[in-house]
This record gives sequence, structure tokens and C-alpha cells, in this order.
Amino acid sequence: MSHSTKIQRRLPTPHWRGLLLQLFLFIVLPLTALLVAIPLGSLTLHARAMRDLVGERDNRAAHAAADSITEQLNHRAAAIRGLALRAADPASPEGALANYDFLLPDFEGGLALFAADGTLLAVSNTPEAWRDRPITQLLTQVAGQAEPQFSAAFKDPASGEVALMLVAAAQQGGPSATLRAGPVAVGAFFPASLGRRALAGIVRSASSDQISAWLVDDQHQLLYQMGTPRPETDLTRHPGVANALRGESGTIYLVIGDSEHVVAYTPVQSVGLALVIEEPWEAVDNPWLSRTLAAPLILIPVLLFALVALWFGIRQIVQPLQALERKAAELGWGRFEAIEQPVGGISEIRHLQAELVRMAQKVKSAQQNLRSYVTAITTGQEDERRRLARGLHDGAVQALIALDQRVQLTQLTVKKTAPDADDRLAEIRHMIAALIEDVRRAVRALRPIYLEDLGLLPALEMLTHDLEKTAGLHATFASAGAAARLTPEREIAVYRFAQEALSNVARHAGAKMVRVSAAFGAGEFVLCVQDDGKGFTAPERVSDLAAAGHYGLMGMQERAELIGGRLDIRSTPGSGAAVELRVPLS
Repeated sequence: MSHSTKIQRRLPTPHWRGLLLQLFLFIVLPLTALLVAIPLGSLTLHARAMRDLVGERDNRAAHAAADSITEQLNHRAAAIRGLALRAADPASPEGALANYDFLLPDFEGGLALFAADGTLLAVSNTPEAWRDRPITQLLTQVAGQAEPQFSAAFKDPASGEVALMLVAAAQQGGPSATLRAGPVAVGAFFPASLGRRALAGIVRSASSDQISAWLVDDQHQLLYQMGTPRPETDLTRHPGVANALRGESGTIYLVIGDSEHVVAYTPVQSVGLALVIEEPWEAVDNPWLSRTLAAPLILIPVLLFALVALWFGIRQIVQPLQALERKAAELGWGRFEAIEQPVGGISEIRHLQAELVRMAQKVKSAQQNLRSYVTAITTGQEDERRRLARGLHDGAVQALIALDQRVQLTQLTVKKTAPDADDRLAEIRHMIAALIEDVRRAVRALRPIYLEDLGLLPALEMLTHDLEKTAGLHATFASAGAAARLTPEREIAVYRFAQEALSNVARHAGAKMVRVSAAFGAGEFVLCVQDDGKGFTAPERVSDLAAAGHYGLMGMQERAELIGGRLDIRSTPGSGAAVELRVPLS
């Protein structure tokens, strides 16, 4: 026999809460965040390290190249000064120039000796090569100077390249002595050769093929360039050139398109040149720094292991625990068979379910024993009520009727002889009639005669009308559906249910109106008692009825279970209450 009782259940806990949410918050999210943060941090550190590394390397390369160019220029200046001193000897200029032909690799434009007035004395190549060179300006520049002097950059007519000339005059005596009016040594060379020699090692050691470098003089003339700079760039006005011409050195970073370029600049102090080196640092491939990008890959097995562990936890722990929670909730509402369905999971969960099954079986057995005991008590109580009602009906009521008849006969006898006694006898008869009615009402309460003689619906209707008479409430009764007889046990249980419900309304509800409805529907009989009283807060579970002092409801629930019915209670404070009994007709 199945039965259930409903008393405002709470909503079940959502499946996404509990252990599953904790696993997600404290395992999956942290690992995912760690897996994302470490690669991003590694990439950031890698980018910063590579950026700083390339900037420092290019800055050192620029300084090294500038030092190399300065060294070459100092070497050439010393060589020209030596040639000037040698030409000052009485020997012929041609002989002096012949002795210094080893300098020709450094002076690609040739060597020459000039008189102070500009007369060409000797050349290492051809006189035509010196014809269009600014010799006069150079001789004027060196006049009165003790140190070799560099000319401004010019385009050499003979070779078509940008050239520089170095000039030195012989000096007699100390540094403060006046210059001789002797030969002046002049050497012509190309700055491109200086740049190639100074930057050749940088190009060979560079890990990027996008590196470029260039030399610019103080007149913003491009003396030499290496690599393939951007075609739209004016190298003479490029960032860093002006800084180097002011004697500064350093590194700047330029964002160009989707990449960032490192620009290292430094001056060549001896001749006032600017040396600039540029390359995109992202193109530099440093094997050690590139390997740092693989560091986050170590977390991939960790994440996979965590996901497998999470999947195992969900399948073997979380889901079985959730299923066991739902079944335990059903068990709390009296569905003992629900806990017996296996939920799977790890052995601890299966053992827990087995213990719950054993506990449920013991509770079910105890409940069945208690129900059998209650059934026996109820049956005995009904039998006792039936015997008591029969005794009152056959004894007390009949005696009262006989007494009323005797008083009536006595009243007829003394009516003429003792009028005062007649009034007193009439009062006694009225009291006897009221007593007979009270005893009959007690008999109906103990043993509903209408239930046995006329059926359930008339008995419920008479019970409702009795409440209206005794409690002063507006009570109505309504029925619906095709009436059918229930078993005697169910009919008396339904009658006692309605009796207890109406008694609760009269004693506790403070209601002005009560409505009793009975309906025969598809396969079940429904009895509802509804009032407009003060209502109450229905306990969450049936077991809380006694603790809340609702003993009448507890008895009604027990009666519903005894006949396989279901009790529904709907009530809120201030809005009345409704109790509903549903009994299967089968």
C-alpha cells in the first residue's frame, strides 16, 4: 500500500552546487588561470628580456663600431702627419710619397703633396683625380693648425662616392712653433670603407638579417649605409641622429607597424659623425629565451591530470552523492523503495547507500509495526465506540424516552388537579428532550449511524451541519462526481478525518466560514476542508507536526496512511488553511 504526505516541501538543492562547484572553483579555475597566466607572464618576460638584450647588444655594437672608426681615423691622421713630416725633409716630394705607398689601402682616393700656395708637388695616382677636389678650402683650413684636419664630406668626381680628405702640414719645433711653408700632405678616403670595416663583424654576428646601420655627418649627409632600411625613411633625419650629433649615445625604441625596432646611436667624436644601428628586436632569435616559451607546456600534463581527476570525481563521487542526496530526500518523505536503487560511485558511497538501505528497512519495518499497532488500536477504539454507542442508544436513550413517557402520563393525571405541577412537568419533559438530543449527538459522534445506513456523503453533510449548529460557523458542504461506497474501514477513516478537521477549525482557526467538499474523480476520492481563519505555518516535514503542537494534524496524517491516502496541507499565517485527503478508489 503506497501513501505520501505533502507539507510545503523545500526546493531541492541545485545539482551545480556543493562539491561540483567547489571542484570547479578551487581546482579547474585556478589551474586554468595558472595555465593562462604562466604563458602570458613567460611571453612578457621573454619579450622584455629579448628587448633589453637586443637594445644592450646594439648599443654595445654601436660603441664598438664608433671606436673602430675613431681608431681608423686616428691611424690615418697619424699616417698623414708622418707623410707631411717626411715631405718636409730636403728629399724630393716624389721620393717621400713613394716611401709611403703602404698607406694607399687606407686612402682609396690617393695621396698627394701640395705646396702652401696649392701647387701640386706629387700624387700617388693621377693629377686629374685631384683637379675637382676642394683642395684650396682644405689648405686654408689647415693653415696655422698643428693637428691634421678633416675636410667636409663631398662627392668625389672621379669615383662618384662620398669622400673625405685628411690634411696635415709639417711643423718645426714644439707645439707652439710656427708652421713651415713646406709641403702639405693630403689623403683622400671613402667613409664607406670605414663603415664596412667597423660594421662587418656586427653584421656577421647579428642573428637577424633585418639589421641596418648608417653614418651621417654634421651636415646631415649620408656617408654610408648598411642593410636594407625602410625605403620611406630619411636616414639623415632618423630618430637618434640628432642625439648622436649632439654627442649623446643611447637606445630608443620605435613602434613601426606591428613590430618594435631598437635604435642604438652614438657619436664618432673625432670627425663629428653620427652612427646609428636599427633592427626589429622580435626578429632576433635567441635559442635560450625561446626555450622559456616551452615552460608552460609542463602544466599541460598537470591540467590533463586535474581534468581526469575532476572527471573521476564527478562521475564517481559528485554524481553518485547527488543521486544519493535525492534518494535520501525521498526517503525522508517516506518513499523507502527509492533508496534501494543503486547510485554507483566509489566503494565508500556504495557502503553508505547500503547502510541507508538497511536503516530504511528497519525504519520501514518499525513503521509497519507501528501502523499495525495503530490500526489495532484504531479498530479497538472504533469497536469500543460502537459498543458504547449501542449501549447509550439501547439503554440511556430508551430509558430517557420511557422516562419522558411516564412524565407525560403524570402530566395528564395532574393537569386538572395541580396546574403548578403541570408546568413543572412540562419543564422536566423539555429537559429530557434536550438530554435525549445530546445523548443522540454523542451516539452519532461515537458511531455515525448515517454512515452505516445512508453512506459517506450524507454522513459528511450531517457532520458539517452539526458543526454549524454547535460552533456558530457558516458551514457549507458540496459534493461532485458519481458517488460510490468505499470499504467500511476507509469510510470510517474519512469520516474521522473530517471530524478531526472540523474540530480543529472550531477550536483553533478562529474562522467565520468553513467549506467541506467531497469529490469522486478518476480513480480517487478527494475530501477538502477549507476555512478563512488565521492560518498557521505548516512544518516542513510530517515529523515536525508533533514538535509544532499539531497533534490533530498528526492523527489525520496517520489515518491517511492507514488507508493508503495522501494528506496535503496548505496554509499561511493570516490566509486560512486547507487540508485535503486523497484516497484511491481501488
